[in-house]
Amino acid sequence: MRKFLQGLLTKPVITLANKWSSRPDKKRVDAALSALYQNIMQNPGKRGRIVEFDAAKDKFIILSDQHKGARDGSDIFAKAANNYLAALNYYNKEKFFYINLGDSEELWENIFFTVKKHNKKTFEAEQRFLDRDAFIKIFGNHDLYWDNDPLAMVSLAQIYDQQTKVYEGAVLQTTIGKSKLAIYLTHGHQGDLQSDGNWFSKWFVSDIWAPFQSYLHINPNTPSNNDTLKTEHNKMMYEWSAKHKNIILITGHTHQPVFRSLTELEVLYEKQKAAQGKEADELQAQIDKLHLKTSRPPDFKGYLDTYFNSGCCCFDDGDITGIEIAEERIRLIKWAYHGKKSVRRVLEEACLKDLKLH
Repeated sequence: MRKFLQGLLTKPVITLANKWSSRPDKKRVDAALSALYQNIMQNPGKRGRIVEFDAAKDKFIILSDQHKGARDGSDIFAKAANNYLAALNYYNKEKFFYINLGDSEELWENIFFTVKKHNKKTFEAEQRFLDRDAFIKIFGNHDLYWDNDPLAMVSLAQIYDQQTKVYEGAVLQTTIGKSKLAIYLTHGHQGDLQSDGNWFSKWFVSDIWAPFQSYLHINPNTPSNNDTLKTEHNKMMYEWSAKHKNIILITGHTHQPVFRSLTELEVLYEKQKAAQGKEADELQAQIDKLHLKTSRPPDFKGYLDTYFNSGCCCFDDGDITGIEIAEERIRLIKWAYHGKKSVRRVLEEACLKDLKLH
């Protein structure tokens, strides 16, 4: 019966999840992002940290949206857990600074003690960055608990064996050439009417969606769902970033990787413009496989390289994506299984000095 219902309901359930999972309001998005940025810059250490760094020497890994759960049918992190651990082991060994962009724990569907019990190894791996003072934890809408629960500090001490502050955002600052560059990081749920922690959303997720998803073993975060044009929320995030000089915005939340303001599909279209012969045919074949419902390629003329999205660490095949900043470059990376081994792959990369920011 379960397999029959999976075949019957998976596609419409994912369609509905994509349609109703986000209700961003542009005015609210703009106001919330601006207010948080100003707060961090004027009152560092309260809602967010400011980190000065040397782009030639310092290294950062930015991951988001693990949604660590109870290792049951509704735990969308379970398949990706080993890739996540492999990635953290690599980045800690290579002395990266880890910025977790939120929704790390699925605390709408689960209580804290359940998540703590089933994710001991991941918390230990994160703690190793804390021990080096190389970890910033940012809250999202699904782990808003870290920001508004009076017991949050006690819970954090239990999982990390030390007092740990959780922020709403952070700003990395460096100099590229003769110009100052600010990299603004936050989860990205700001201004989203459906994902701001309101009581109806939390009730629906915990009492309706979680049991249904658990029974059917449905994870809407399929890789193919990211082979699309930008979501409305990502468009609004880009529009905010494009208005602010020498600022790069990096978020999570939408589970859709974005690099230099473009999704994977949009990058294919951009590459196709400059391609010829066999290369152009191969790119067209990749685009055709995505079955995009549009009659002509979208126009990205005038786009700035101001917005990036880390994607998520809970794709249904176990892949995870993230953003690296190292060696004066920025990269979109993926960790995927090859047999039993986790392998890092660079999907896109660019020199920070070559980014078109204004």
